[in-house]
Parts: sequence; C-alpha cells; structure tokens
Amino acid sequence: MSSVMESSGAAAFPHSEQGAQRWLQLALGVLCMMAISSPQYVWALFTKPLLAQVGGSLAALQVTFSLLIVLQTFFSPFQGWLVDRFGPRVLLSAGSVMTGLSWVLSANASTHLQLYLSYGLLGGLGTGIIYVGVVGLVVRWFPRKRGFAVGLVAAGYGFGAIVTTFPIADSLAHSGFAHTARVFGVLIGLVGLLAAQAIRRPPSEPVHAELAATAAPGTTPAQMLRSPVFWLMFLMMAMMSTSGLMVISQMGAFAKDFGITSSVVWGMAALPLALTIDRFANGLTRPFFGWLSDVVGRENTMALAFGLEAVAMALWLGLRGDPLMFALLSGVVFFGWGEIFSLFPSTLTDTFGTRHATTNYGILYMAQGIGSILGGPIAALVHHANGSWSAVFGIMIALDLGAALLALLVLKPARARYLARRALAA
Repeated sequence: MSSVMESSGAAAFPHSEQGAQRWLQLALGVLCMMAISSPQYVWALFTKPLLAQVGGSLAALQVTFSLLIVLQTFFSPFQGWLVDRFGPRVLLSAGSVMTGLSWVLSANASTHLQLYLSYGLLGGLGTGIIYVGVVGLVVRWFPRKRGFAVGLVAAGYGFGAIVTTFPIADSLAHSGFAHTARVFGVLIGLVGLLAAQAIRRPPSEPVHAELAATAAPGTTPAQMLRSPVFWLMFLMMAMMSTSGLMVISQMGAFAKDFGITSSVVWGMAALPLALTIDRFANGLTRPFFGWLSDVVGRENTMALAFGLEAVAMALWLGLRGDPLMFALLSGVVFFGWGEIFSLFPSTLTDTFGTRHATTNYGILYMAQGIGSILGGPIAALVHHANGSWSAVFGIMIALDLGAALLALLVLKPARARYLARRALAA
C-alpha cells in the first residue's frame, strides 16, 4: 500500500517540475549516503577506545566490522525487495533510524556480543537498506544520465566521512567513545531520517516513455538470474571488488613490508597521505567515470577504468620502495577502482530495466561481499603462503586486466544481443 501511495504522489508532479525534482531527489540521495558512510569509514578511530571499553582481543573486536560489511552486502537482495515493495521513503527512514540507533546502543556495549548485535548487525542492515535504496531511486530518476547520477550518490558514500572524521576524532579525544557514539548516532539518524521524508519515486508515464529509448523493459529478479549476461556482470564485479578490497584491507600490512610506514612525503607520513589521497580519488572517480560512460558507453568505460587500475597496480608494485610514488599511485589505483559503484548499477539497469531495479541491484551488490572475502582473508593466506606481496599483486592485476577484457570483448556484444532479443520480443 505504501508503495502505491508513493507512486501516486510522485505522479502528481507536473511535467515542468520534473527536472527540478530529479535534482532534488539526487541531492537527498547524496545526503542519505553521506549520513550512513561514517560507520564504515571512521571505524578505525573506534578500535582503540572500544578495546578499552569491552576488553578482549583486536581480532575479536574486528568481527564487528566484518559483520557490518557482510550484512550490508549479503542481505541487499532482501533489502532491495523491501524498498521495491514498500517504497523508498519508508525504508530509507527505517534504515536511517537503524543506523543511528546502532551507534547509540554501541555506546553502552560492555561485551563483544553487544557490539556485534548493535554496531555490526543493526548497523549493517540499516546502511545496506539505504545504499541499495538510494541507488535504486536515482537510476529511475535519471534514465539518460544514469551513470553520472549513480556516481554522485556513490561519491556521497565515499566522501561523507570526510565531514565527520575530524569532529569525531576531536570528540573521542575530549569526551570518550560513549558520548561520541550517542551524539553522532543521533545526528546520523536525524539527518538520514529528515532527508528520507522528501524522497519520492519518479512519475510513471513520462519517465517510462523516456526509458523506452534507453533500456529494456522491466525484468524480474528471477528472469534476470536466468540470464548469462547478469552472471557475467556478477563475475566482473566480484573480480574488481576483490582487487579494490584487497588494497583497502591490506594496505597497512603491505605498506609496512614495503618500508613505507616510517617515510615522510611533503612533511607528512607517507601512509596517512596515501589514505587521504585515496579517499578523494575514490569519491571523484564515481561521478567522473559514470558521466564518461553516459557519453562513450558502459563497456568502453569499464575497459578504460579497469585497465587503468591494472597498470597502476603494476607500477605500484614495481616502485614500491619510493614513498612519493607509493602515495601518488595509491590514488590512481583507487581512481581506477571506485567507479565500479557507478558503472555496474547503471549497466545493470540499462540491461534489465527499472521496474525491479533496487532488488536486482541488491543481488548484484552481493558480489562485493564475495570480493571482501577473497580480497581480505584469502589474499592474506596467499601472502602468508608465499612470504611476499608480489603473488597477491599479480593475482589482482590479472583480475583487473581480465575484467577489462571481458567488458570489451564479451559483455559488450553479449549485452547488445540480449537487448536486441528483448526488443524483438516486445
């Protein structure tokens, strides 16, 4: 019922107001994404005070973060279905409340289990609802600028923690974790909740008419799962997720092995400088390559971006003893990786339509969960077995190059054949 009511309300917008509404919805989506980025990106600031609060080992504490990411990705198909069924406003409101509450409850946690249930379980489900919900929303509002729009909201998730990192660090230093988690938990929840109240689905008829020239008719999740094109995209996203998440999860370890952690570049420690460059590059790449894909095509852009990461990774390994090049090339690596969060959802919706876009992307988003396992513990096992990061980097470079070639030589013709068949069947 809620879904029907929201669709009806959206359809009431006059055609002359739709342009303004699109940009308003995009801005609200970016705001929601910024609100829920902190649980992932400021976690590193919480580990020390949380160890003091709950005790135990760092390994046991890090299970909290793993739960956050796994639940955010592996439950995304169900979360996407809920958004499609009940509408974005209701579900984004619930996701915002859950995310904020996860911090408020973690403020009082005295055991690892309480942290797992609050920060991990509740936070993972809340952030996952908002992530897939916002992506599913903007692909409907921007049929002709889909890559750029998805890139902007994905950049909001990448950039959001920049706003909160220093205030949270200052609050931790002066007031401790419990106070910080309560205050910022309430702020995160309120920002997302308020933004969600104005979230609307696009009007049905005008947007659907525009989509007729740019996308296949709506495909159900069951139909999509029977398509080899979907599984090819799933494989490619898992390959790219693995390489990027290997860097995110292992960067401190291989920077130490490369002898970088004690180096100084431009008056700053090399590793923090690299991490700062990475955060900006990871945000900027999403709207940039999303826009480029709207102009030159999805698969062509994939081949360029994925190939760029492969080359940057190879240079990174070859110049690993140079602190300046370590910092600069880390930014190029992330610039060639972060765009997967704009290219894959826009390509998926181009192919399978908007009617079930949120649920369909939720299924594809599970590829990142697989990448987190392969790029995290599995990559660490490869390093341990070989005693060197060279083998790990070699595998990641091969995955990047493989994904680039698959995009150009396999996905591009396969998608063209699929859309041609759909057009004939219609």
